[in-house]
Amino acid sequence: MTRICTIALDIGTGSTRAAAMGADGRILKVAAREYEQSVPAHGWSEQRPDDWWAAAVATLREVTRWAGDEGISVSVVAACGQMHGTVLIDEDGRTTRDWVPLWNDKRTLDHVKRFEAAENVERWLERTANPPTPAWPAFKMQWLRDNDPAAWDAATTVLMPKDYINFRLTGARSMDWTEAACSFLMDPATGDWSGEVIATLGLDPAKMAPIRLPTDIVGTVTEEAARQTGLRADTPVLVGGGDYPVALLGSGVCRPGLASEVAGTSSIMTLVSETPILDTEISNVGTPEGNWGAFALLEAGGDAARWARRVFHGNAASYSEILDMAAGAAPGSDALLFLPYLVGERLGEHRNSRAQFFGLSAGHGLPEMHRAVLEGVGFAVNRHLRVMERATGLRPEMLIASGGGAKADLWLKIKASIYDLPILIPEEPECGLVGCAILAAVATGDARDPAEAASRLVRHEREISPDPAWAEHYARMQPLFDALCAHGQKYYDTLDALAASTPET
Repeated sequence: MTRICTIALDIGTGSTRAAAMGADGRILKVAAREYEQSVPAHGWSEQRPDDWWAAAVATLREVTRWAGDEGISVSVVAACGQMHGTVLIDEDGRTTRDWVPLWNDKRTLDHVKRFEAAENVERWLERTANPPTPAWPAFKMQWLRDNDPAAWDAATTVLMPKDYINFRLTGARSMDWTEAACSFLMDPATGDWSGEVIATLGLDPAKMAPIRLPTDIVGTVTEEAARQTGLRADTPVLVGGGDYPVALLGSGVCRPGLASEVAGTSSIMTLVSETPILDTEISNVGTPEGNWGAFALLEAGGDAARWARRVFHGNAASYSEILDMAAGAAPGSDALLFLPYLVGERLGEHRNSRAQFFGLSAGHGLPEMHRAVLEGVGFAVNRHLRVMERATGLRPEMLIASGGGAKADLWLKIKASIYDLPILIPEEPECGLVGCAILAAVATGDARDPAEAASRLVRHEREISPDPAWAEHYARMQPLFDALCAHGQKYYDTLDALAASTPET
C-alpha cells in the first residue's frame, strides 16, 4: 500500500519551512531556510519575493527527496505565510518591484494619519471590520501608488507572500479570505472586495486577486515548478491562509469562545467569535474555519524580556538564568510595576507610548525588575482581553498558548494567574504546520471541516493553572497598571519633542 503525506509550507518572516505531515498531524520531516530583512530607513522593513521562492524551492526539494527515498507520495501542498507583505506582479507574473514592504513596516504611518484626520474611524468599522493601522495592505498600496508609480502602474495583481508562492507553484492568482479580511479592503458582510472602500482610498479594484477559501484548491503544480521543487506535476495546491490564523487552527483555537495567546517577539491575544468585534482598540482576522478572530497585539511581548536581558546583562545571562532570578522575587515584585510599551502600540492615538518602571525603590533588585517585566507583559495583554470580553460578552473557559513564550513555565503561571484562566500548551509547537495539515485533511476529504480535523490532529501536552493567591494579588494590581497607562498618555508627545531636541554629546 502506498504511503501518503501532505506537505505544509510556512513562508515566515525569518525563514521558510517545508514539512511532510502524516495523517495524524505529526511532522515526519522538516526543512528550513533563513533569509534576512532589509531596513533601508527608520521604520521600514522589506524582503525580496525572490528570496521566499528560493527558500521554498530549497526546502521543498529537501522534503520531496526524503519522501521519495522513503517511498512516500505527496497528495497535496498547503501553505501559510507572513501576512500583509504587499507583492506587485505584472501580466506576465514578474514582480514589478524587487523589495516588498512587510507586516512590520511603518512607512505608511502618514497615510494612516491622513485617513484618521479625514474620516470617522468608528463609522468605518462596519465597512472594514478593522481600525486603520500601518500594517494593512490598503495603506501599503497607497504608499506604493504614491512613491513608486512605475511599479504600481505596471502591476496587474496584488498578492500576499503565501499567495505569491502559490502563484509560482501553479500560475494561479488568488488571495485567501484570512488575508483579505485583514487588508482594510474587504466588506466583512459580503466577504468580497468593497468597491466603496477601494474607491475612497484611490486604489484600483482590477488589481485585487479573487478571494478564495483556505481549503479551496487554487491550482496544480506546473511542469516548471515541478522541475524546480521535486514535487510531482499536477499535485494539487491549496489556497491556504495567513500564518497567524492558520497557527490558531493548528493550536486548536477554532470555535467561538476559545482564546489564544501567541507569545513571540510580540504577544497576540485572540478571541474567536462568529462575527467581528467592532471596536477601535480591536482588530479582526478571518479564521480558516469561517469564524472571526478578534485580536489585540502587544508589540513588545517577548521583546520586553529580550530588552531586559540586553540592558541588565549585556546578553551574557541566559533566559533560563533570568527566569530563575525572577522566580526568586515575590508575586507583584514587591509593588513594582513595568509598563512594557518599549516600541509603542499598534492602534489608537498613542502609538508613541513609552515603557516605564513605577514604584522602584532602594529595596528592589534585578529579581524584582525581571519579574516586573514578565508581569507587565501579562497586565498589558490582560487589558486587551478584558476589552474583547466586554465587547462580546464571552468569557473564555481557557486560553491556548503557542510561540516561544509557551516554553517558559514561570511566565505561563504568571499569565494564567493574571488572566485567572488555565492555559493549555499544544504538544507540537509548530502550530502553523499543523494548521496546514488540517486544511489538507479537509481538502482531501479526510475530514468534514477544519474543526473536525483539528479535534483529531491537535494534541495538548499540559495545562498551567492559576495560583489562587497570585491571582488575587494581581487582580488588585491591575487597576493601578491601567491607571498608569491612562495617565501617561498626555506626556508622550512631550517626550517625543524632548528626544528630538536632545543636544549632541
